Amino acid sequence: MTQNDRILIRGLRLYAFHGCNGFEKTNGQYFELDIDLTVDTGAVGVTDDINDTVNYSSVIKVTEKAFTQNKRNTVECAAHDVARAVLSAFGSVSSVRICLRKPDAPLKADFDFVAVEITVDRGDS
Repeated sequence: MTQNDRILIRGLRLYAFHGCNGFEKTNGQYFELDIDLTVDTGAVGVTDDINDTVNYSSVIKVTEKAFTQNKRNTVECAAHDVARAVLSAFGSVSSVRICLRKPDAPLKADFDFVAVEITVDRGDS
């Protein structure tokens, strides 16, 4: 790879059933994801051909499927599900960073959100 370009998806809201509490797996809640993909955009910068880049619409579809197909106890595991799916589906992505926010976590505290942020390189998956 000659460049460290990134494709960014911010504030993707998905409804899922993750959490350690039974009611979280029954009732579900909204989560928010920020996704950073490291890619080489050199070719598409010349060709202007969507086939020479990573289509963010396709990334969102893969993310939604990976994030909602299982009920996870931890957001860490759910974030890794997404990272593995994205790297598997898009060979030109060399790394993926996921910031997964849980704004309605059932905590007795005043907060905006709790979150986990992971980065997975292609060699790590």
